[in-house]
Amino acid sequence: MIASRLHRRTLLTVAVTVLPLLAGVASAQADARQVADAGQFVARMAQTAIDDLATADVPDPQRQQRFRELFEEAFDVPLIARFVLGRYWRQASDGEKREYLKLFDELVVQTYSRRFTEFNGARFRVLSVSKPNEDNDVIVGVEGTLVGKPPIRLDVRVRQAGNVNKIIDVAVEGVSMLITQRDEFASVIQRGGGRVDALLANLREKVGTR
Repeated sequence: MIASRLHRRTLLTVAVTVLPLLAGVASAQADARQVADAGQFVARMAQTAIDDLATADVPDPQRQQRFRELFEEAFDVPLIARFVLGRYWRQASDGEKREYLKLFDELVVQTYSRRFTEFNGARFRVLSVSKPNEDNDVIVGVEGTLVGKPPIRLDVRVRQAGNVNKIIDVAVEGVSMLITQRDEFASVIQRGGGRVDALLANLREKVGTR
């Protein structure tokens, strides 16, 4: 009886001591996998975009369609669109939200797909990958070099959900594109009397819809 109680006590002591250590090891391994996955994900998407979009002989409609596919695969578009609209997302009607999401997607595709012709011969290399933060985001530091131009620093924020990586922001030389776009949209809305439909009108004009 006494031996049995001592045996149980010993097992309990071992469990209390070892299990937290094992949990810590498992967590560290999971973090290491996430860091590696994020770095590989960004490197792969950058190379795919250059290979598919940066050659001058790709027709514009085909370039736009391929950019749209890559954008929706690599980026969390709904999250980005809501963040960029900021506090005005809550005051928008359901119809305004639906139209805004479509116009935002089209604006990004039209604006950035044509710019990939400047990336012919570009080179990217991953410099660093941070540990996951409280939002499960990692920052992938990338050096990008265009032909004949000095290197630039990109910090790509990647969020993992359900083992799926999605980019939610890119900072160019420390300037967040997400925040820059949010400030621009807020300025348009404020000039329009605080109405979301002022932004929608602006976006329709930019993407060529009425």
